[in-house]
Amino acid sequence: MLSRREWLNLTLGAGAALTFDRSVLHAQQPLITRAIPSSGEKIPVVGLGSSATFSQVARSEDVTGLREVLKAFTDQAGTVFDTAPSYGASEEVAGRIAGELGVTEKVFWATKVNVAGRGGGSADPAAAKAQIDASFAKLKKGKIDLIQVHNLGDVPTQLGLLKELKKAGRVRYIGVTSTNKSQYAELQTVMRNEPLDFIGVDYAIDNRDVEEAILPLAQQRKIGVLVYVPFGRTRLFTRVGDRQVPDWAKAFGAETWAQFFLKYLIAHPAVTCVTPATSRAKNVVDNLAGGRGQLPDDATRKKMAQYIEGLPSA
Repeated sequence: MLSRREWLNLTLGAGAALTFDRSVLHAQQPLITRAIPSSGEKIPVVGLGSSATFSQVARSEDVTGLREVLKAFTDQAGTVFDTAPSYGASEEVAGRIAGELGVTEKVFWATKVNVAGRGGGSADPAAAKAQIDASFAKLKKGKIDLIQVHNLGDVPTQLGLLKELKKAGRVRYIGVTSTNKSQYAELQTVMRNEPLDFIGVDYAIDNRDVEEAILPLAQQRKIGVLVYVPFGRTRLFTRVGDRQVPDWAKAFGAETWAQFFLKYLIAHPAVTCVTPATSRAKNVVDNLAGGRGQLPDDATRKKMAQYIEGLPSA
């Protein structure tokens, strides 16, 4: 098995001699797509997030690396870009770079709204509308693909605005997000009672709480699922350390740990798209490869989770 570094060096090389290398052939397989339950429209199962390191670089003066990230992402058939006003300059920088690259219309733009804050409270409708209008301006779009209420902030007010925008044809899909287990009971209530196209939740091979009730309910209610923090920020990479990906992972095409972690999530039928964040083009290539080729079956997914559980915690 190739290490993550070896696989990336081979995949990013331009020499013709690599044409028949197994890893390069793997990278050329088409991205798996999955249907958005409410419409049937298909999107790639691996997208790109813009929190964490992407957001940090977006705040800097030199965003050359992010230009390379978005170019690699769209060149390799990636479309779903997840962002939020709270991710610093991510929205504005991504919108500007996409325009410069001429890929604005190729991207499935997913952003958020929340002026109520994490602590709850009431959202000022005028402030929420202003935040949404700012997103349209930053992304340079007259219609945004998806806007979600971030962290379940004042859902009646803010989701109400999104319903109006969807009815007016300015937003194609709407939803809510939560990355806090203490909100999952509220999230389930909203899922049962509101016409959601998507939810966004944190989910990783060592963070499987959503498998208990959230993901089954999403399937039952025909709600799409965006997955955030699939590597636990960097927690999972720290946990596996310098270990090689186990040999048995080659049966489902996982050449690197990133692909191993992503394929576990993608193989769950409720998951529509996983959105790992990165500020490096080589990681984009690696992550997208996690959405190509075979996926593990249920028995293998159990084996994968048990393997990671057997390692020391990060």
